[in-house]
Amino acid sequence: MIRLLLIILLALLIGTGLSLGLQYDLGYIRISLGHYLIETNFWVGLGVILALIILTVLTINLIRRLRTSTGLVAGWIARGNERRARRRTTQGLLSLAEGNWPRARKLLTSSASHADTPLINYLAAAQASFESGDHEAVDELLRKAFDSTPGSDMAVGITQAQLQLAGNRLEQALATLIRLRKQSPHHPFVLKLLKSTYLRLEDWRELSRLLPELRKRSVLPEAELNDLERQVWHNLLERAAEDCRRQQKQDPEASLEPLTRLWDELPGFLRRDEYTIRDYARLLAGLGDEVQTETLLRKVLRNHWSDELINLYGRVKGQKPDEQLLLAEQWLKDRPNNPELLLALGRLSLRNELWGKAREYFETSLRLKRSREALAELSRLNAHMGEEEASVKLLMQGLAKDNGLPELPMPRA
Repeated sequence: MIRLLLIILLALLIGTGLSLGLQYDLGYIRISLGHYLIETNFWVGLGVILALIILTVLTINLIRRLRTSTGLVAGWIARGNERRARRRTTQGLLSLAEGNWPRARKLLTSSASHADTPLINYLAAAQASFESGDHEAVDELLRKAFDSTPGSDMAVGITQAQLQLAGNRLEQALATLIRLRKQSPHHPFVLKLLKSTYLRLEDWRELSRLLPELRKRSVLPEAELNDLERQVWHNLLERAAEDCRRQQKQDPEASLEPLTRLWDELPGFLRRDEYTIRDYARLLAGLGDEVQTETLLRKVLRNHWSDELINLYGRVKGQKPDEQLLLAEQWLKDRPNNPELLLALGRLSLRNELWGKAREYFETSLRLKRSREALAELSRLNAHMGEEEASVKLLMQGLAKDNGLPELPMPRA
């Protein structure tokens, strides 16, 4: 109320001042512009000048407000686009999870340009295109993903490699992963994908070179890594043995150097591994070097007992079969009830033409364990010793056991 009274009072004072000023002749204002001359009363000129000033100020304010309002409209439009992009991105990801590949791809690609994270949109759209079988679109979307976000080469490359592996394009996946490994030599996931690729390509040599890095970076659990290493070196040993067989076909006196050299390359824990030793010994024996096989098995069995290895030991012929039998009989003192050792002793007795001792060992082994091998060995020995009836009986027992035949009454001969 007081403020209104002050405004009214001020207006009255200004009006009074103007009315008093207008009673006096203050002259005129004269303005010359080129050939034009403008003359006006002082008060009129003053009013025109004030009007021009007010008009200029109003125009400037109007321009400023228009600029501000344009920015606000643009910002409002941009925020609307972003909201729609987020909504369509969410719908696209849901469609991807539901397996609706065409709809997922359409929603994700159409909203990528206004999305907060276009990289995710393009990568998910590439996944949808892959599931639809459109591999050309996959490559194009991955390129857009790379262009959309600086520094996304690793993420895009890993996605590309995964899709190539899923599509069984192993050579392309390998090329992609080798390129990524050059950029980041110790990236755990790149190493894991490389392992899978080499494994599917059965590239055992490259996989053997990758194994130390996999172990150093703890890419796989220890047990899984050990199994993988056994598998890799087992296949390398098999291939080396195959090379030796091919050489022996051309030259029967060819050495087994490819196989023995590879054995020397094996990691220490595998050279002490029972299953790897067994594989190597069988390959050596299969290539005809039973003497070296016997030497290897003898050294191992002195320090590490294994039923599988003693079974193999009974099958090979050492340089001195009599000493081989004596050594195995010494082991029997510590393991008198081991059926595999008794079976091996029976075979070693046959090797030394000790028929009675061999039969005794086979029979003792059978009493401890009814194994097919012991039945077959005893049956064969009986047949050669003229005891055909006992031999046939043992064979029938073996057949019944192998085929799971039930105990049923049978006619007497």
